[in-house]
Amino acid sequence: MKKALLRLLLLACSCLFYTACHNKHTSADTDPVFKKAELIGITEKIEKDSKNAALYFERGNMLHDLEKDTLAIKDLKKACELDSGKAEYFSAVGNILFEHKDISGSVQWIKKAIDLNPEDGRARMKIAKLFLYIKQYDNAFAQLNIVLRHNVYDPEAYFLKGMIYKDMKDTGKAISSFLTAVQVRPEYKPAIIQLGQMYAMKQDPIALKYYDNAFRLDTGDVFPLFAEGVYYQDKKDYENAKAIYKDCIIRDHQYINAYINSGWIFLQQDSVEKALHQYDLVTKIDPANAEGYYNRGLCHEMLHEKQEAINDYKQALVFSTDYKDAREGLKRLGSK
Repeated sequence: MKKALLRLLLLACSCLFYTACHNKHTSADTDPVFKKAELIGITEKIEKDSKNAALYFERGNMLHDLEKDTLAIKDLKKACELDSGKAEYFSAVGNILFEHKDISGSVQWIKKAIDLNPEDGRARMKIAKLFLYIKQYDNAFAQLNIVLRHNVYDPEAYFLKGMIYKDMKDTGKAISSFLTAVQVRPEYKPAIIQLGQMYAMKQDPIALKYYDNAFRLDTGDVFPLFAEGVYYQDKKDYENAKAIYKDCIIRDHQYINAYINSGWIFLQQDSVEKALHQYDLVTKIDPANAEGYYNRGLCHEMLHEKQEAINDYKQALVFSTDYKDAREGLKRLGSK
């Protein structure tokens, strides 16, 4: 009897051991993203060395690049748990939380990073962005000044100062800060684009020079080209604006704003059918674009195509329930 009982206990232990090993291998990696070629290698390393914080940090950053932020945060927090002395681990968590507008959650992680490494300029700039977001300008400047005391040639710090001044409506100081960023790094694209926008607000044609420079730095990004179109549109130079928007679309068929602005110009020129075509393309490229449906509905209304207009206004409200103009359109047409 005792021998039989012993055999049963041994069998039970063997089953438990097998189950534990099997779960260890599969529990963490059930999401299909872990089947991607770029993650297989790092995941296998983690399975073999599950206490290595650096591996979780590496995979967390890879997951973030793949826009799998829930999984990324899980890995990054695991890295912090395994090695609570690395500032960059805490900073990485705070950065993703900030990107998702979790401001209070982000602050505690970034502050921890700064506590661990007071000279961590990246963490200080992240917290400066947080202070800018909540409009605590003095606190933001304080963080950036610390960064610049350690590295007077940091273009991002000058850029963020420019963004603070821009938010404060101090155009002169904003331009000065953006110019300094470009002086310390001539290819610093975010500051170049901001200079274009600042001068465009003043209707100064030098804006076009900055947009051209930004576009030359990365011809795969058509935003600077689109911004040139907006510059001409604001000056009511519609033919130049349309030509630039057309160029944007040729370079990037998915660039929704170029279609929308082209449609607006056609409406100003009483080319309702052409405008409708632009907005129709918007709804095909981005089927959840409420603005596209609203504007297409407006074109239908102007063409006295009542039911088509009603259908589009209703569709706009499906994707944006508080779209006031769409509701007013339905009211004009006697529909709910």
